[in-house]
Amino acid sequence: EQDEFALASHHNAAKAHEKGYYKGEIIPVDGSVEENCIRGETTIDKLKGLKPAFVKPHGSHTAGNSSPLTDGASACLIMGEDKAKELGYAPKSFLKSWNFVSVDPFEEMLLGPAYAIGKILRDNKLTLNDIDVFEIHEAFAGQVLSNLAALDSDEWCKANLGMDRIGRVPAEKLNQWGGSLSIG
Repeated sequence: EQDEFALASHHNAAKAHEKGYYKGEIIPVDGSVEENCIRGETTIDKLKGLKPAFVKPHGSHTAGNSSPLTDGASACLIMGEDKAKELGYAPKSFLKSWNFVSVDPFEEMLLGPAYAIGKILRDNKLTLNDIDVFEIHEAFAGQVLSNLAALDSDEWCKANLGMDRIGRVPAEKLNQWGGSLSIG
């Protein structure tokens, strides 16, 4: 399952670049806007053939289903609608709600997205069907899959969020333009 998730990340990122979705979103480095981690040509067989990178020989995280970089960066310009219009910017989106979560780094490392998604949905009386796009950092395919499994678990949701099972985030709504596994 981890390799299948990683494959989707690479294919989504390659398609997004081919369709021009990243045009104007990447600042050139030495004149290039090419991403150097996307493997749009990779196959499930290539990914399944990689050896474990961490807990050897029985681990399941490989170079193919782990983020290749940890030094990525992004920037976002956030301001009120009136200020944006005053400066001549056309708003691309609006923040309706947000939250911050922290988790026990020993027992729940990297499960923050499941807590944050649950809290946002509960606080705003929404369901997964009300959201068009989900972006979850892909440190490792297993990390994202663990968050998806938690949200889809009645037991986990009741014990940790105090609510019924949220459900599985639909794959077609998740990291549609690729994620850290492919982009870094």
